[in-house]
This record gives sequence, C-alpha cells and structure tokens, in this order.
Amino acid sequence: MTPSSTSTYTIFAVATGPVQGAIAVMRVSGPDSAALLKALCGIVPAPRHASLRALRHEGDVLDHALVLWLPGPRSYTGEDSFELHLHAGPAIVEAVAQALVSLGARPAEPGEFTRRAVQAGRMDLLQAEAIADLIEADTQAQRHQALRQADGALSQLYMGWATRLRQILAQQEALIDFPDEELPSEVEEALLGDCRALGEEMQAHLADERGEIVRDGLKIVLAGAPNVGKSSLLNALSGQDAAIVTQKAGTTRDAIAVDWMIEGIRVRLIDTAGVRETDDEIEAEGIRRTMRHVKDADLLFHLVGPDDDTPLLAEHAIKLRTKTDLVPAQAGELGIHTKDEAGLAPLREWLKAHLARLMAQRGTPPLTRARHRAGLKEAQEHLTCALEAPWPEVRGEELRLAMQALGRLTGHVDVEALLDTIFGQFCIGK
Repeated sequence: MTPSSTSTYTIFAVATGPVQGAIAVMRVSGPDSAALLKALCGIVPAPRHASLRALRHEGDVLDHALVLWLPGPRSYTGEDSFELHLHAGPAIVEAVAQALVSLGARPAEPGEFTRRAVQAGRMDLLQAEAIADLIEADTQAQRHQALRQADGALSQLYMGWATRLRQILAQQEALIDFPDEELPSEVEEALLGDCRALGEEMQAHLADERGEIVRDGLKIVLAGAPNVGKSSLLNALSGQDAAIVTQKAGTTRDAIAVDWMIEGIRVRLIDTAGVRETDDEIEAEGIRRTMRHVKDADLLFHLVGPDDDTPLLAEHAIKLRTKTDLVPAQAGELGIHTKDEAGLAPLREWLKAHLARLMAQRGTPPLTRARHRAGLKEAQEHLTCALEAPWPEVRGEELRLAMQALGRLTGHVDVEALLDTIFGQFCIGK
C-alpha cells in the first residue's frame, strides 16, 4: 500500500529505538484506533490520561501496559491515535503487532506518522524536516536549531515572504487588468521597490550558511607539501592515532577523515596527500583527490614548514606555519607545533574565535537543508527576472513562479512530488 492512500488505514509502529530497554512504545493512528483499543483493552480510557490495562487478544493476555488514548484532531497525526507502553521483550512486541494486524491495522511506512501530520495540517514540511533533524541531533547546537525550526521559526519567515509576494502579485495583476485606468505611477514604483527589497532579503538569507554547518558539520581540510605536519596535526587535534606519521615523504596516499567536536559544532577533519611533482601513479591519484578536497573545503588550512614560502593552494586557503618549536612563526602568521598542547593553543583559539563569528546569533533563522537553498534560489531568481521583465504579463508570470517556489518549501503547493523523498528518510514509527 502506498503512503499516499494512508487516510483510510490504521497504522502502527514501535516508536522507541532498536536498543534493548525496559519499555517499548507502540504507536497506533487511523480511523479504527478506537475500535482497536477497545478490542485490546475492553474499554477506551479517558483521553490523555495514562492508565494501566491488561491487553488481551483471542483470550490470551499479551501484556500489562500503560495506555494513552489520543483522539483527533489534538494528536500528533491529527487522527484518532493511541500509545501502548509495553514491556520491551521482543516476544511481547511481536505478539501485540500480530494482534493489531489481525484486527485490521498495518505496519507504518517510514515517516508515515509525520506525513499524516503534514497532510492534516498539524505541521508544514519545514517543521516535519525539523522533527527528523531533532531525532538525529547529536550536538547541542543541532538540538537548539532543530527545536527552533520545529517551533515554526523558519516557516514564519518563509510564509511572511509569501504574504509579501502575494501582495506584490496582486498589485501587478491590477496593473495588467486595468491598463487603461490612470493608476498612479507610484503603484508600479512601489511594486518594483518591494520586489527588489524581497529579493535582497532572500539573497542575504542564502549567504547565511550557519544552519547547514550546524546540521551537516564543518569540513576542515589540511593540505600542503609532504612531511609538513598534516598527519601529526590531525592526530593531535582529534586525540586519535588516525594517520600514520613517519619521516618518509608521501606516506599519506589518500585522504584520512576523523570526526571532531569543537564549540558544540561537529567537524570533519581531513588529512590529505602531500602536494608535489611525482611520477608515482598511486601518489599522483592521491594528489588529485587532495585538490578535490581543497576545492570543497569549508575551511582550508595550507600547512607550510619553517622555510616554505610557496603560494597558497587556493584563494580561500589560510596559511598555517608548522614546526614553530624549531623556527618561530613570522609576525602576523598563524603558527603551531604538535610537540605539546601549548603548541596547538594558537590554532585552537583561532578556531574558537572563527566559529564564534561564523555562528553569531542573528535575527533571521538560518536555512538548514539543500532543498531549502534550492527553493529559495529559484524564488530569488524569478524575482530578478520579474524586475528585468519587458512586459507586465511576463513580470506577473515570474512572480507566480516565485510564489510556487516558496510554496514548495513549506508544502502549501505542489507537495506530492516531495513527500516520498522527504518522509522516506524517516525512521519507522516517526
């Protein structure tokens, strides 16, 4: 059964994780929820009051469980729902699942509970994505960001833009429908000004990468010549013996990545093959991969030795002088050595200050996903085209396309093509 036809079916799933615990929570939602609960308990308890009940099916006691009856529309899905807080033994969970199937329910698809919540208007797509992010959050920054988005901060921003865009479009339609009327010239001037201001706000929002950094982490790449100290720095910063360190040049043939936490932000620290001229086919491939990481880095450190003044590998690279225990860094340079923690202190302080600037709180909530970026970029591009349109009818069409792009972000228009992709990423029971 496809998720698009869920409204006529009652679904169930274990909402607690796969790790063995004392309690397993079975969630049930759909039009037959009351009948199912009565069949299991003999009664439908008072709404939103936990009660201990014996669960029975075909004369067999399945478990003594804590039961919560959650009638719609004031439930997670907006439908009649209930929860069974079972003892977490696999045999108990399996017996209850089989009883629900025999009574007419079916197992839920991934993300189906949250999909029903969206379809019932309990939340929009942005809030649904935040629920998925909240489940997967493993840093405090991710938790704070997901909660803020789940509370509707990002939705309010985008819906506010949609409201302003509707007003602009209404003014444009008036100019199209009443061309022979003597409408004040100020109407079109105000329309263009509002359109330009909205586009600039979207552009500024697109330039803000805080949300994606918190959600996906920061990619920090260590690059430079062989034997300059990249692998030693990776090991020292991460506290892991992840990379082989020898005096032989070219030891690192491929990128080595370790996950690291700094200031509550997840970081992927990448050690790369040393860059130099070589006839070794394997080493040359490692260097080609290094250059790909150099291009894709969120933060690129070009490590240079005491006497190395080679040009930076890329414009966005930051020079990091190594082995300062042998030769001090030059004035104004960032320098480190890995002999002891004091040698790493300048880099750690620099990173903390950089992340503080990067993640500085601003009034506007940041976008968090590539889907958001693509939708906003499309809307902003249509606004630019509207400003450049030679005829009012073309401008009106560009404004409508911008409206559709914004609507797809929150799920208010053209959402069916997005639902399977978004909710297919959820765990069963959410």
